[in-house]
Amino acid sequence: MDFTPTEEQAAAQGLAARIFGDLSTHERLVVAGSGTDAELWKELCAAGLPGAVEEIGLLGLVLLLEEQGRTTAQVPLASSCVYGLLAVAGHGTDEQRERLLPRFRDGAAVAAGAFPAAGGVRAGSEGGLSGTVPLVPWLREASHVLVAAADRSLWVVRTADPGVLTEPVETTAPWSAGRLVLDGAPSERLGGAGAYEEVLATARTAFAGLQAGVCAGAVARAVEHTGTREQFGRPLSINQGVLLRAADAHMDTEAIRVTAYEAAWLHDRSLPCAAQALTAAWWASEAGKRVVHAVQHLHGGTGADLDHPVHRHFLWGRQLDAYLGCGSEVLQELGELLVEEGSQ
Repeated sequence: MDFTPTEEQAAAQGLAARIFGDLSTHERLVVAGSGTDAELWKELCAAGLPGAVEEIGLLGLVLLLEEQGRTTAQVPLASSCVYGLLAVAGHGTDEQRERLLPRFRDGAAVAAGAFPAAGGVRAGSEGGLSGTVPLVPWLREASHVLVAAADRSLWVVRTADPGVLTEPVETTAPWSAGRLVLDGAPSERLGGAGAYEEVLATARTAFAGLQAGVCAGAVARAVEHTGTREQFGRPLSINQGVLLRAADAHMDTEAIRVTAYEAAWLHDRSLPCAAQALTAAWWASEAGKRVVHAVQHLHGGTGADLDHPVHRHFLWGRQLDAYLGCGSEVLQELGELLVEEGSQ
């Protein structure tokens, strides 16, 4: 198992790092508030990064999302690639691929995901969807929503269609989230048996990669702060307690990264990866929470400043901890999966 990026993956990651580094600054994030940075999204699409995901695979997407997480850039890259591009490419019909993929590739269409399935949406006898999903990240920017119904069937809904209502919802992380209300909304089926489980595993892997970037960026800020901030005439970084806390945060970040890489590597080779995706999600939840708390603590009183950049990493880390299942929920699901596999 070799996680070394291909030439194409490394080139895409380097380009993403440059664009995010240049445009996702603290000042621009303040101006963006809780919405999407439209100029940054336009730049990413012009560079062809969303469309490149079909070529560089899920591991390549994880690498791109790491770079996004480092700067907490407010663009729907994970959402649109997972619930739009990869979902349609993997489970759509030839007609759906021909119609939808070009728009997802160039960013003209943005996808959000009403995941995971929680019993809030049901398909009517004539195919219309009805129900409410309280929180859908990036819904305010979405032209399409991939909805997981109560029976775990997948449906594509256009937000502009009648019977579809979106209401803004503010969360701890600025993800342009919204509440989705469906009342006999027109929809089209995507995929068949197993499609829901595969898309959910892909989402968990991708968002674990995003969490790895959020944590890596947070640790980098802690290193900079403790290396330059002095107490009693000495940098904070030479304090043994500070060193140990930072080292633990670094190791947790590496654990999130390597488990996300493993799940993505297996996915790209069409190998079983359900357990690995759950493992990555567990590390992203449990370890991610530890990292952002530790980093905020290492900033001392500065970490309590809501306007400080490190606080944004804290908010993203906590939101990612809960999204798609918190640690205890994911661990239970992983245990049930291992028992099921052991009995076969």
